[in-house]
Amino acid sequence: MDTSPSLHAQGIDMTTPSCSPDIRRRQWLAATAALALSPALRAQATYPQKPVRMIVPMPPGGATDGMARLIALKLGERWGQSVVVENRAGAGAIIGTQAVARAAPDGYTFGLVISSHTINPALRSTLPYDTLKDFTPLTQVGSAVIALVAHPSLPVDDVAGLIKLVRAEPGRLEYASLGIGTATHVAGELLKVKAGLDMPHVPYNGSAPAYNDLLPGRLKLGFVILESALPHIQSGRLKLLAIANGQRSPTHPDFPTIGESVPGYEYESIFGFVAPAGLPPDVAQKLSADLIATIKRPDIVRQLNAWGNDVVASTPAQFDAFIRKEIDSTRSVAKSAGIKLMD
Repeated sequence: MDTSPSLHAQGIDMTTPSCSPDIRRRQWLAATAALALSPALRAQATYPQKPVRMIVPMPPGGATDGMARLIALKLGERWGQSVVVENRAGAGAIIGTQAVARAAPDGYTFGLVISSHTINPALRSTLPYDTLKDFTPLTQVGSAVIALVAHPSLPVDDVAGLIKLVRAEPGRLEYASLGIGTATHVAGELLKVKAGLDMPHVPYNGSAPAYNDLLPGRLKLGFVILESALPHIQSGRLKLLAIANGQRSPTHPDFPTIGESVPGYEYESIFGFVAPAGLPPDVAQKLSADLIATIKRPDIVRQLNAWGNDVVASTPAQFDAFIRKEIDSTRSVAKSAGIKLMD
């Protein structure tokens, strides 16, 4: 039953004799517009009315899962409703992301996406969803800083020195990444393309096996996540050459960027939130606004910074533009580097 207030209840008397037909018509149109808006306004004011599911495409216990659970907790406190984290890991984050795409577009399911959200469309021949059509971008939470590190025995201390060394002995120096199709892989291939380097890629299945070869010097160079590398950098077992971000990180302003030596170089390991396509605009606006407000909380910012992340908290339009730009950029890198598409 429609419980919208009547025209009379809104103080509009449609029967007043002194009203001309034109005035009455304008009053009727204004009142009708107000009534038409009221269901959307009511929905926005009352959403959410039940627990909301946040899908995380990573296993429980890792840094990404911890960040998602922190945001879920504080968002739930803001709403007075539970935000339940559901881990759906596997297939390079495709399983969890597919679950978001297939969920009902009612605001009660949204999901975390990581760099694979922009890498998979560029490096995989097929996906069970359309990255640009099957989602409603909500916000980019931030980015994890990618670091270019070297073993102390490598006779270079910066990117300029590295480029000189590789050009003098093309194809001899290999670099490690945390796996094929990861952000660290794309970061390495982008350097090769931008600087014109012949530097073979050695993919590892995550950071632990990569460090097993980097720390004793069996491999001299690697692209890794800065936060995991910091203890090794601080102990002197690895040295930092630069970070991949386009600008110096607010959390580590003394660390140089690769772009300072290679103009146009910029790459980040990002994470953000999306919902299924077709989300009602009023629900999308509230969900996005509340996520952004939660991410910008000083305690959240401090914790994300402490975990080695730079906070962005972008608008939906900004996140959508970023996703499109990164897909195009990664496709270009893959083509230039000769990376074969994965199944």
